[in-house]
Parts: sequence; structure tokens; C-alpha cells
Amino acid sequence: MPANLPPTLDKVCDAALKLPCAPSLLPKLALALQSDDSSSADIERLISLDASLAASTLRLANSAAMGGGKVTTVEEAVFRLGAKEIYRLAALALVGRWESGAGKGLRWSPGDFSRHALITAIAAEMLAATTERLDPQLAYTSGLVSDVGKLALAHSCADFYPAVRVCAEQTRCTWEQAERTVLGYHHADASIRLLNAWNFPSLFVLAVEHQFAPASAPVAALPLLAHLHAAKYLATSMGPGVMEEGFMGVIHGAFLKEWGFTPEMLEATMPIVLEKASARLGERLHEGSISL
Repeated sequence: MPANLPPTLDKVCDAALKLPCAPSLLPKLALALQSDDSSSADIERLISLDASLAASTLRLANSAAMGGGKVTTVEEAVFRLGAKEIYRLAALALVGRWESGAGKGLRWSPGDFSRHALITAIAAEMLAATTERLDPQLAYTSGLVSDVGKLALAHSCADFYPAVRVCAEQTRCTWEQAERTVLGYHHADASIRLLNAWNFPSLFVLAVEHQFAPASAPVAALPLLAHLHAAKYLATSMGPGVMEEGFMGVIHGAFLKEWGFTPEMLEATMPIVLEKASARLGERLHEGSISL
């Protein structure tokens, strides 16, 4: 372990909140897209707060796949793409760019975090659409951002991850337990603070807080927690973007079965999720950075 002490959780989160391209725009964008009172101009004003996101929106709207004439304003792009596609673009663009610059302490390849997060999001969305017990967009967003604490730790604690790795291997504990042993906190602690700071819905925070012990979760959080846990299981089982810590967690099988997520149901969902992820990422499904 390095001679110096790990940074405190406060310092880790303070540093993360100062990073550019944080996904703090997502809750505002989600509310605007869901509101009947929001116009294309309202959405344009939000997207235009992030110059890179605005450029990505125009680029997608003008791509050959979209057809039609050339789009010259973000408002026109919003009208052409539709709310759902705009939201998916924004979510992936903001999370993907926040990944850049993460430390090398974890054995990640470029794009792994965003790749795995996107597959988790698609899986959560598909499961919610199937069960009709949770809003699919809420499930999608939660799948995308629930592990942002991993990025915060990767930015600030890279030098300490060799010790985390040794701890996990020698004691055969879970990855989050090894993080807590070495750092004094784990990535979910950082996720909770960041999601609160960015004003994400409280349900998101509760789902992250209770992900390692779902039996302790309040009733209101159980639907999101169950869908998110099942989605993470699917994304890890599929493989693309799974990082070294992905296989060092615990699957709460009894909890999943209580919510109808049987092995048969999850197995039937997997090829659908893979098809949707392949359509969205193409060759980047397995390697390469995720940029839009």
C-alpha cells in the first residue's frame, strides 16, 4: 500500500463534483422531457448548456440513418429525434465523457465503464417494460448512473487499488468489502453522495444504498432495487465492459425470485438486451472508448 493515507470520502466526492461533464444535467432533462408543458425550445435551452452535448445532438440528427433534410438548430434536432432518443443520447454522452481521465488503478479498458453501464441500463429498461412494475425510463437512468461512485474512486484512489485487489484475493471477500477495508469506504458510499449532490430522485439513492442488503430496503425502493439488481446480473453475465470487480459481488437469488426474476426469465431476456446493445454500440460493444 502507498505510504500516504487514502483520501477521505469527502475529498473523493469534492474532487468528483469538480470534474467536467458530470451527469448532473440528467434529472433536469428527464423532468423536462416528461412534462407536457415543455416545448422543443425548452429542451434546446437545457441541452445547449453543454456545448459538446448540443454538438452530439445535431450530429445524430443529421446522420444518414435519420434521413430528411439538414438540421441546423438543436430545437430542430429535438423535434426530429424525439424525446426518448434525445434522453438516451444525453445520458450516454454525459456518463461516457465523465469516464475519461479516470485513474489506472482499476484494470479497465477504455470505454468499459460506459459499456457496462449502458448494458445495465438497457437491461433495466427491458425488464421494467416486461414487468410493468416500474417506469422504464427511471429504470434506464438508474442502471446508467448507479455506479458513478466507481468513477469517483478511480479518479482519486487509483494508487490504492493494488491493495484493494490483494485484500479481495487474500480474504476472499467481496470487492466493496475490500474497498472499505483499505479505503474506509466503498464505491456505493461515493455514489450515494454524488447522486444526492446532483439532485437525482431519492429512489435512486435508496437503491444504491441497499444494493448489498436488499432485505433492509424500504418498501418504496424495492421495485427499482429488484430491477436494478436483475439488470446488473444480466449485464455481468453477458460480459462486455465487465471490469475486474464485477465478478466479486453477491447475487441475491431469493430476492430476485420474489420479484419474478427467475433464471428462466432472465435467460430469455438476455438475447434481447444483447441485440439492443449491439444496435446502439455496434463494434464498440466489445472494445473502444464510448464517445458520441
